[in-house]
Amino acid sequence: MEQKREKLGSRLGFILLSAGCAIGIGNVWRFPYITAKNGGGLFVLIYLIFLVIMGIPVMCMEFSMGRAAQASPVRMYHRIKPSDKKWRPHGYSSLIGNTLLMMFYTSVTGWMLQYFVYMVSGRFDDVDGAAGVSQVFGEMLSQPWMMVLFVAIVVIVGFLVCSFDMQKGLEKVTKIMMVALLGLIIVLAIHSFTLDGAAQGLKFYLLPSLDKVKEVGILTVIVEAMNQAFFTLSLGIGAMAIFGSFIGKERSLLGESVNIAALDTFVAFTSGLIIFPAFFTYMDGADITQAAGPNLIFVTLPNIFINMPLGSLWGALFFLFMSFAALSTIFAVFQNILSCVQEMTGWSKKKTCIICGIALFLLSIPCVLGFNAWAAFEPLGNGTGIMDLEDYIVSNILLPLGSLTVVLFCNHKFGWGFKSFQAEANEGKGLKVKNWMRIYFAYILPIIISIILVYGIISPFI
Repeated sequence: MEQKREKLGSRLGFILLSAGCAIGIGNVWRFPYITAKNGGGLFVLIYLIFLVIMGIPVMCMEFSMGRAAQASPVRMYHRIKPSDKKWRPHGYSSLIGNTLLMMFYTSVTGWMLQYFVYMVSGRFDDVDGAAGVSQVFGEMLSQPWMMVLFVAIVVIVGFLVCSFDMQKGLEKVTKIMMVALLGLIIVLAIHSFTLDGAAQGLKFYLLPSLDKVKEVGILTVIVEAMNQAFFTLSLGIGAMAIFGSFIGKERSLLGESVNIAALDTFVAFTSGLIIFPAFFTYMDGADITQAAGPNLIFVTLPNIFINMPLGSLWGALFFLFMSFAALSTIFAVFQNILSCVQEMTGWSKKKTCIICGIALFLLSIPCVLGFNAWAAFEPLGNGTGIMDLEDYIVSNILLPLGSLTVVLFCNHKFGWGFKSFQAEANEGKGLKVKNWMRIYFAYILPIIISIILVYGIISPFI
């Protein structure tokens, strides 16, 4: 007997859950760096254009498929086109993609929690300079048992929240956490405006740098903006489709997609307002474009905090904000995994949480060991590790390939078709998908996503 499908209790819950899935650590450790590297304000403008013409349409299509199917990604195509089996592999690849994503995301979320503990406990109080901060990060990565402990905490908390009734568990917790996240980021940004290097940092961040664009190349800037606009919304592995399946038809889905993309962009953009003023106040003369990814979060920023008045307080607030950003994605993707497995097996929610929790914990261990016991294994060469391989498969292959599948399915007669997609997307109040958009959605958008797919596959090797 098919289980009764849960529903979200409010529109706000849907927006915050979907935004929470999109908002993650990449917003903070990649967006400011990639902006600085590619010409500041000009890059931001190009990024926003691609967000509108690419990210929002694909998100709207995913939401529409989920709402029409009222099912998880593994059963989505069964419901929308029961007689057509050629699309179904994408549903199963979505489950694989969500699982692969969590196999390394749990580790990074554990790092955020561990650094929050470090800041609260005064771990950095006696650390001297960038070398000392870097040593702390290296020591953390060299201790697999401590990292495994924090991964276990992340997995237990994530599946515990998802084990309750959706409205009382996932929706309620996410609302509280997302409001706290937005409040924290505003407080941190206001504080950064008061720093001595605020004007210089904001100038570097926001004013277009034609010299930097010429140095990098306008084509490179465009491709980087395209990539960032695409990957920031976590499209292509059913992460958004699942929340479409939990909502009613009171609101049209293009308008909701705009709201969620705006919230995601706000967090990414505001993270730059926090980082650049602090960087130019306490590390003026250093090259921020060399402080990318984990190095920015776990080495550069702690080095800034230890030089600030009340640095432990501001560091604790920052890593609390980062923990909320990471956990918002954890909760959302765990819910997707649970829904898929439940629909495939018919298990109860509690049983599914226990089995998926144990499985995901065990699957997360290789990523932890990739930084210590298995550090010699370099699957992509040149200093890469297990996390890099897992990230490459998800980000460079499954996300764009899945998004390409969604776009083709929603806009061609050999799939669902534009008229069916349009009718579902336009149910309710709000922005509508117009007839004139079909040519762009059906023929131009697939070309853009194909460019991202090809570029992503070959980029680690060029």
